[in-house]
Parts: sequence; structure tokens; C-alpha cells
Amino acid sequence: MKQRSILYRITIRCLFILFIGFLITGCSKGRGKEIIIGSHLPLSGPGGLVGLEQKWAYDQAVKDINDAGGIYVKEYDAKVPVRLIAIDDESDSGKAAAAVERLIKKDGVELILSGSNGAMGVLPGMITAEKYKVYYHGTLIWLETFLEHKFKNCSLYNFDMGQVIPMCFEVWNSLPKDQRPKRPAIFVEDSFDGKMMGDALTMFAKKFKYNVVLHQSMGLGAKDFTTQVIKAKSANADGIICLANTPETVTLVRQLKENDVSFKVFQGFKGTWPTEFYKSLGKDADYILCDGFWSEDYPFKGAKEIGQRFFDKYEKHSTSVGLYYALCQILFQAIEKAGSTDPVKVRQAITDNEFNTVNGKVKYDGRGVALYTSGNFQWMNGKQQNIYPFNLAKYKIKAAPPWKKR
Repeated sequence: MKQRSILYRITIRCLFILFIGFLITGCSKGRGKEIIIGSHLPLSGPGGLVGLEQKWAYDQAVKDINDAGGIYVKEYDAKVPVRLIAIDDESDSGKAAAAVERLIKKDGVELILSGSNGAMGVLPGMITAEKYKVYYHGTLIWLETFLEHKFKNCSLYNFDMGQVIPMCFEVWNSLPKDQRPKRPAIFVEDSFDGKMMGDALTMFAKKFKYNVVLHQSMGLGAKDFTTQVIKAKSANADGIICLANTPETVTLVRQLKENDVSFKVFQGFKGTWPTEFYKSLGKDADYILCDGFWSEDYPFKGAKEIGQRFFDKYEKHSTSVGLYYALCQILFQAIEKAGSTDPVKVRQAITDNEFNTVNGKVKYDGRGVALYTSGNFQWMNGKQQNIYPFNLAKYKIKAAPPWKKR
């Protein structure tokens, strides 16, 4: 009886070991069946218009790589399809962090594509990814903020504020002297990004010999800026620089017109580039400038195609989808060059290689940083005409006539 009991226990242990081995083998094979990539995006809330374009670009990049058979991963010796899990962070910093934590803990994600909204979205996402040692492939956060945190598991592909701020005044200086604004007013949203941008704009305005006559804060989600507009009129402002979400920027432009505050140039950041901005204002949006991350008119392989595809879907153009599509291209190429989906190896491949994208060639430095030149565009007849960088531009800026002469 005792020998039978011992034999029984040995048999159970053997079966248990075989079972565990089966699970491990099964999991290992399961990992090779697909590459799961996570993302948190502002699909609702103040940043919703930005997030929807970002999500579209991510989906297209995933579709295109899967249509080509997937990403070749050496450790599996096979092409592996990609699956994207995107969570709506509702343009909320707390929910952005929670979304990344959910992707890691619940979905087992080890590679994360960037969110949006800078300090309100990308930064909490990066901090959470760093905590769990998961690779965060980021964009749309200030370089200084990224470097301050000394991230080891994150990377940054973004424009440099040291380039985009001077861009504003370089474009103004390309106008004939009598058409340039002399008394600009700055309107920025009440946020970390707004403060950073406002301070930098004020500093560079002095360097370019522009006298800022007004610096105003705009409440996030505010519906009325009459007080700020009246101050701009009293200061005789003839140029406007604005960083805010689209709804607030639309309200500002309407109230400038209602109070007959004309401007020679209106430089918008963030809120003026979505097509919904033009749809909301119609011809009143003509002459207004918008920053942009990319143009379908750039002479890079695939740029025209991705721009046309977006237009065919939504009957509108975009100055952002190429950036997000390029971000995916970089990550997919890095996985193949790493020969693995291991986050450490993929992050290393990012810094070791050069990548070809719809936004041109991309090369990261040892800090995990790659910078591109931000674009500038002018709305005319429902189209964003690229006016900067000058060497890639097809159009020249035009000064805006007074409201009463339009």
C-alpha cells in the first residue's frame, strides 16, 4: 500500500511538470503568433480631434504591415502580424497613466505607441511605462521635459521647440516689411504646455525685434474670451499667436471678428490645423496659419499616398497623419532590426539604426531622441498650403486683409 502511494505521488508530480512545460511552450508559441502593441489616445475630451487622426494613422500603418505579411522577427524565423490595442485616455492625465498600466497589466503589452497632449498625456504614459520597464515609443512632448526625466525605456521623435518658435517669426519676416505685424498679442491655454510656449514666444519675439503688447491665458474649455479680445483691441494688436485646442481657438477667432480686431498674421498652434477648425469658421479661417508635423506634399516615399488615403476617407487633408504613420514605421523597422519584440532590444535598435519614413530619414541619438523640422501652413480656400520649411514649401505666406475688406 505504501509503495503504491509513493508511486502515485511520483506520477502526479511528473504529470504536473509536463503540464507546466506544456504551458510554457504554449505561451512561447503564442507570443510568436502576433505582436501586440498598445497605445493610449485622446479619442474624446478636448484633444479628441487630434486623437482621431492619430488613431487613423496607427490603424493604417498596422493594416499596411499586415497586408505585407507582418514584421519579420528573427527569433521566430517568421513574419508576425501586428495587433494594436488602443485605449481612450479621454484627454486626461490620470486616465492616460491608468490606460498604460492597464495595457501592461491586463493585456501584457511590452511595446507602446505614443499618446498625445504632451505633459497631459504623453508624460504620464512615459512615467508609467518606465515604472514597469516597458518600451514607450513617444512623440509630442517637449525635448526638455523628456530629458529632465532621464528615461531609459522611452524614446522621443518630435520637433524641437528651439526650432518651432523661431519658425513663427522667420515666416513673418518673409513678408514685405509693410505687411508684417508690429504689435503681436499672445494667447495660450492655461496648461504646462501653454506656459512653456508663451514664455518661449515672448523671449524669441524680442530676439526678432517684435514687441509683444499682450500675453493672455485661455482657460481650458472656456466659452468666452471677450475680456482678452477687448484687451487686444485696446493694445492695438495687429498680430495674433495662439496655442489652444480647436474649440477655444474657433471661439477666439469669432470674437476677434465680432469686435473688429483685425490682424496681419494669425499664427495658430495645435488648434488651427484640424479640418474641423476650417469647417467651423468657413472663409473666416482663410489666411490663418497652422503649425503642422508633416505634409503630403513632402517629397518622401509614401507621403502623397497616405495623404490621399486620408482625404479619400474623410474628404479633408491632414498635417499630422504622416508623423504618426512614420512613428509606426520606425517601430516596425526597429522590431525587425532587433530580431525580437523584447523591449530592451527594440529600444536599442532605435538608437543604433536609421529609418526611412513618410516624414523622411530618421536617426535617433544615444539619448533616444530624434528631431524633425516642424512645418507651417496657411489656410486658403479649405486647404492648408505649406509655407515652411522654405526649402520644401510650394507657397508663400499672404498677409490677412482687415475683416471689413474680406
